[in-house]
Amino acid sequence: METTKNVIELKNVTKDYGDFKLDNVSFVVPEGSVCGFIGQNGAGKTTTINLILDVIKRDSGEIKLFGEAVDGDSAKLREDIGVVYDEMGFHEFMTARDINIMMKHIYRNWDEQVFFDYLKRFSLPTKKRCGSFSRGMRMKLQIAVALSHHARLLIMDEPTSGLDPVVRNEMLDIFREYVVEDDHTILLSSHITGDLEKLADEVVFINGGRIVLAGNKDEILEKHGILKCKKDDFARVSEALVVHGEVSSIGAEALVNDREAAAKLYPDMVMEPATLEQIMIHYVSGKR
Repeated sequence: METTKNVIELKNVTKDYGDFKLDNVSFVVPEGSVCGFIGQNGAGKTTTINLILDVIKRDSGEIKLFGEAVDGDSAKLREDIGVVYDEMGFHEFMTARDINIMMKHIYRNWDEQVFFDYLKRFSLPTKKRCGSFSRGMRMKLQIAVALSHHARLLIMDEPTSGLDPVVRNEMLDIFREYVVEDDHTILLSSHITGDLEKLADEVVFINGGRIVLAGNKDEILEKHGILKCKKDDFARVSEALVVHGEVSSIGAEALVNDREAAAKLYPDMVMEPATLEQIMIHYVSGKR
């Protein structure tokens, strides 16, 4: 049986800014998967992405892309990576035609036909300055560029933030199409957990520069649960099972890390499935 390759590997990666530290970050992203990189604004998502892309230098640890170490000479690796940031990286006076000409000189595998096909699909003008584009149009332009040089890996930092639900769903459909072709892989940073719940295979939770949870999305959702009970009954619940709980005058609610075990131990209490958003909120609240 063929083992799954890891497209991204981080091992004990540290970056210390003094007022913020990315602390011993380790996780992998398997080939052919969508990995949701989840955390609050300021949790360390963008710093991690910039380290992976070799935009900034790590203090310690190891980073590999496609099995090769990222060590300063990563130009050839970037040929295989499409990147989308939450802010457009093109000069506002440029048109899509200008961008096409520029990209021909940047990427060996730039595909002009694919680029203009995406522009048509996204209803993006070719002669209009991109500085006049709406946020949704700007994100579509970045995605069109990222998908037009036959990248094997897409890395995206908050690509759906600030977009209306219709445009967000359109983006998610495009990402789904991309990842089913040729074992393409996506690392998608977002604080919009609803999008990742629809799309991701794997999830990595980061908080305060540390990874607090990582693994298969469905297994994480299956494992965790929301336990609800009376205020007085909450004292009976094992601390080992509780990630974080809140007690009020009307009752108690907690995220448990083993839903099956908790349900067996406390059959008189209400047990509900947990969403990724609930899991993130409770882990952030319980592990500062």
